[in-house]
Amino acid sequence: MDELQSILREFAASEWELISIPAQQWLAGNPDKEALRRAIRQADDLCGNCGCKLDPLYIRAL
Repeated sequence: MDELQSILREFAASEWELISIPAQQWLAGNPDKEALRRAIRQADDLCGNCGCKLDPLYIRAL
């Protein structure tokens, strides 16, 4: 769970609302597992191999 929290903090700090908002909500104690899962999958589909530091985190979070 510590690894997931760390990954979600990385997502929350990103400027990409697709992933930052669901991650912020989760970290704030408002977990919506399905919304977070959908956002991570969509982010991975759209940007999962662009070379940014978030790329390897999508699969780890899922």
